[in-house]
Amino acid sequence: MYQTIEIRWHGRGGQGTVTAAKTFADACLHSGRYVQAFPEYGPERSGAPLQAYNRISPKKLQRHCPVSQPDIVAIVDASLIGLVNVCAGLCNEGMFLVNTSNHFDDVKKNLQLKPKQKLYCIDATGIALASFGQPFPNSAMVGALGRISGMVELDALLKDVERSFGKKFAPKVIEGNLEAVRRSWNEVTQV
Repeated sequence: MYQTIEIRWHGRGGQGTVTAAKTFADACLHSGRYVQAFPEYGPERSGAPLQAYNRISPKKLQRHCPVSQPDIVAIVDASLIGLVNVCAGLCNEGMFLVNTSNHFDDVKKNLQLKPKQKLYCIDATGIALASFGQPFPNSAMVGALGRISGMVELDALLKDVERSFGKKFAPKVIEGNLEAVRRSWNEVTQV
């Protein structure tokens, strides 16, 4: 059994980063874990950098502060690499999950990975465009994170995406998001 896992998300306002953190937490919660999901932002406008956090644990969580030493860093917008310190505090054996369509070597170089750190890439925006015609990478990032973290099964993710998005969107959009989760689960690659 794992200990508490901490995740820090980096994205921009309007990309669904906060929704992704909440959806991932819900799937872990419904899988029998204790969870936290919360954003850190002020009155930023759409497009401004923001962070969101997850804590997932088999035990009741006692900490209620931002994640400063994440086990996983999920980067929803690769243009933030170099703009904000996405590497801050990542543990020596941590993982990066980056939404990018190309230039994996550039991403790897810009992150300056430590020897035991892992880099996973997924074209979450491309998957979203192909799956439901909108450039919102959040559901694809949730699918990829579920796969690389090993913390939740695909079926649990699909149920929570459907539950979360079902309150807001038409069935066609929901099905597209579910397809994005499935595709990213299968297409995420370690670089």
